[in-house]
Amino acid sequence: MDTTTVPTLTRNWLTHVRLRFLQEEDLPALEWDGVYTHFRRVYREAYQASLKGQALLWVADHETAGIIGQAFVQLASSHPELADGETRAYLYGFRIKPAYRNAGLGSFMLTTIVNDLKQRGYTWLTLNVAIENTAARRLYERFGFVVVGYDPGCWSYLDHEGQRRFVEEPAWRMQKWLGDP
Repeated sequence: MDTTTVPTLTRNWLTHVRLRFLQEEDLPALEWDGVYTHFRRVYREAYQASLKGQALLWVADHETAGIIGQAFVQLASSHPELADGETRAYLYGFRIKPAYRNAGLGSFMLTTIVNDLKQRGYTWLTLNVAIENTAARRLYERFGFVVVGYDPGCWSYLDHEGQRRFVEEPAWRMQKWLGDP
């Protein structure tokens, strides 16, 4: 989907939000005023993957507040059960700034992402949702995602200072059938 054809929301302040693909100059804004600075290298790697056609990086851009949401979709990975580059994609890094939650933005973003993946021929979308994040799980279930397993959520990354950080985020693995291409 071309970034110029991505729809905008039509309710209240949401009319001032545009969902579009991330551009390199957007990377600092993903740090959310220092909250996610430690993911700087992770964001850069995801951006590099998008340039290779291995990922789609979406941002919700408010005309005055800037980037207020993000969602990353991995199209190809070394874990084909998550993203195989042809039929399976993996959604991660789905965040909305707290002040903008519960207003329909998450639903709008999911709808746009699912429709885009369908147009690209993908038939499955997988994600992990933290076990304690019941609000996000409810959103995903409303969109037809079903729990297919448990994931211990153990991973690591290099932070912005080059230090290895280890993460343990127990999660439910969820999937959604997107239909035949």
